[in-house]
Amino acid sequence: MSSPTARLLAVATATATTLLFAGTPAQAEPTTPTAPVSSGANAFAPLATCYGGAVRSYFETGRYGGSAGQYRTTTRCRDINVRNASVYATEACVIFVDKTSACNYWTYLPANSGWITVATDVRDGVNFRVRFENLRYEYEPLIAYHAF
Repeated sequence: MSSPTARLLAVATATATTLLFAGTPAQAEPTTPTAPVSSGANAFAPLATCYGGAVRSYFETGRYGGSAGQYRTTTRCRDINVRNASVYATEACVIFVDKTSACNYWTYLPANSGWITVATDVRDGVNFRVRFENLRYEYEPLIAYHAF
């Protein structure tokens, strides 16, 4: 009787041999670009333009939160986006300072998050602040990036 390890090795070897002689793995069909490559067209240009102007906020100690800004919306992004680069989760809201001192609504930002929209369809030239609120006192720094 052969051992389970020997049987597993035999099956793995046979599978690998079959794959080697069967040909190359399937590949995606090449796509035809909508613009000539030499034109410098980039499918990610709107994304890069929006986040390319991001501003960094840094709070030495996260404490219970804090406010960043005052900023003014631009034509780069249609929304206000925040990325939490901290080791703990936080919540963020936007305060449109020319209209109110209250938050629009709270948005949860997990630790080391990607970009998350905290205010949508904001006109260009609007003044705002971003307020952060932590669930507990944080000794670690609060680091966030804002794209607007």
